[in-house]
Amino acid sequence: MAEYKAIHGTLFQHKTSDPLAAGVAGATWSSGGSLNTARQQLGASGTQTAGLGFGGSTGSNSALNEEYNGTAWTEKADLNVAKTNGAGTPAGTTTAALFYGGYGTDNVATNESWNGTAWTEVNDLNQARRGISGAGTQTAAVAFGGQTPGDSANTETWNGSSWTEVNNLNTARGSAAGAGTQTAALCAGGYAPGGNTANTEKWNGTSWTETGNLNAVRNELEQAGSQNLMLAFGGAPGSGTTATEFFNGSSWTELNDLSTARFSVAGIGSSTLALAGGGSTGSVTTATEEWNTAGATDTLQNDGQVFYRSDTGDFKVSLTQFGTGAWSSGGNLNTARFRFGGGVNATQNAGLVFGAGDSPFGQTEEYNGTAWSEQNDMNTGRYISYGGAGTQTACVTAGGYDPSGSPAYNTVVSETYNGTSWTEGNDLNEGRIDCSTFGTSTAGVLVGGGEGPGAPGTVTSVEIYNGTSWTETTDIPTATQEMGSLGTGTAGLIFGGSVDSTPSAKNTTVEWNGTAWTSGGNYPISVFYTTGFGSLTNGIGAGGIIAPPGAQSGVCNVYNGTSWTEVAELTTARIGLVGNGTGTSGLVAGGESASSPKVTTTEEWNVPESISNLTITD
Repeated sequence: MAEYKAIHGTLFQHKTSDPLAAGVAGATWSSGGSLNTARQQLGASGTQTAGLGFGGSTGSNSALNEEYNGTAWTEKADLNVAKTNGAGTPAGTTTAALFYGGYGTDNVATNESWNGTAWTEVNDLNQARRGISGAGTQTAAVAFGGQTPGDSANTETWNGSSWTEVNNLNTARGSAAGAGTQTAALCAGGYAPGGNTANTEKWNGTSWTETGNLNAVRNELEQAGSQNLMLAFGGAPGSGTTATEFFNGSSWTELNDLSTARFSVAGIGSSTLALAGGGSTGSVTTATEEWNTAGATDTLQNDGQVFYRSDTGDFKVSLTQFGTGAWSSGGNLNTARFRFGGGVNATQNAGLVFGAGDSPFGQTEEYNGTAWSEQNDMNTGRYISYGGAGTQTACVTAGGYDPSGSPAYNTVVSETYNGTSWTEGNDLNEGRIDCSTFGTSTAGVLVGGGEGPGAPGTVTSVEIYNGTSWTETTDIPTATQEMGSLGTGTAGLIFGGSVDSTPSAKNTTVEWNGTAWTSGGNYPISVFYTTGFGSLTNGIGAGGIIAPPGAQSGVCNVYNGTSWTEVAELTTARIGLVGNGTGTSGLVAGGESASSPKVTTTEEWNVPESISNLTITD
């Protein structure tokens, strides 16, 4: 029998304390660069390393605007209207933000837009109020709650030019925490009739639903993150609290406290990388704190690492534990698209999609974790259908349907993307449409597909890419097209799909080891025009057409290397979508929904992770 050291590369470790829990569970606050001007009740937008803090009160209303670069704050152009206690756009950026509502000489409805250089007054809210909360971006925001001076439940949405009143909060309140997007927001805590509240509500773009309450009742708290992965920190009453809590989509957990008790701070960032700037400790402060997720304190620590605690005499094991994965809204694509390509091994914070938007079908976009930005077009615009091996800065795609080409339906064209532009490379050996691609830009695998109307038939052929040229390799066992795929050039898979575009979908999974194909666990449903992302042992399949009956699906499943298990469904059921990322942090974008042939919708997939130390007993 193998010894422990032979398996894990180390003997039992001797420790005098338990290793720090990794991920959100073990994250801590540390000092960051101070604001140039002390103030409270600021508006804020952006991330921990690229954020804005604007307006607020220094003792009197302020028009100041400062930008944080991860180290220091720099003064930028002032607001047009000095005010305090308004709301920013937490999902905004340092070049695209809003600041609406608040208090000037009275409650105001004023709204200003920031373009990276200057603030411009744009259309006002319908209801003037202070202590307002909000979520979303510069062109797609939602504002809720506040005080008029009475507590308000009013909710309004912003489309980039005007505000529209929509369904109210269930609990009227002011000075609550707000995070997320225009269609997936969270409102927590605040001051409600009768006093501070712990009430939490979720917004789905149409209505508010109550969910798990905060552990600490408070108002004037701040936030960072998304609807299902949110931090809430600080708050009143008194001179402030240090309390920090994490929301996993259904309940709140208390985490490590702020170093300094305070309220009315500027809160920005994510649940893993957040920032708290300024606020009041009883008097206004310039102090900034940064929230960072923890890694393991011992570099040898692995899943299931065993150690001996010499101070207590206990044997312990550190186990990585994953919470329940959930989907939340991300930034919309600039161009709606269907049957397009993407970097299957791109990430949630560095995503890539391309093709099949508007004519000439070559539009390319990159995702930074918050918003999509347009990049240089492909040389040959086309319907790609799940073609794209690699990442945001190194990707290869081939084949597809080129409406302007000859033949249109089974192009052999191959292109590579370097993070800036596309370059044509060596052609495929066999033209095809509706194939699937996985792997990297130097070890890509292109599988199956169809020959098109001129020569109908689904193929079994497979080609691999070495960074220069395509070479034929081992065929898949059964002809398949319109399937999902994921993984690397030596550890990947395809699942679902169809034959000759018939309504009869497959539920099979076939795994690739770099040389040969073997059967894997069956997909729970028969589906095609689906997508996948992640690894062979932790992969996600999402969306597609369930056939029969031929309806768009929001069903998602996770693969563990042996079998698929159903997880949370997409908010928007769709087909012809694209996925990027890992099994614990990914996204899907675009596709066709029941109400639209091409959508811009992006949804992000996140699985909370932590490490727990368990004592080994008899």
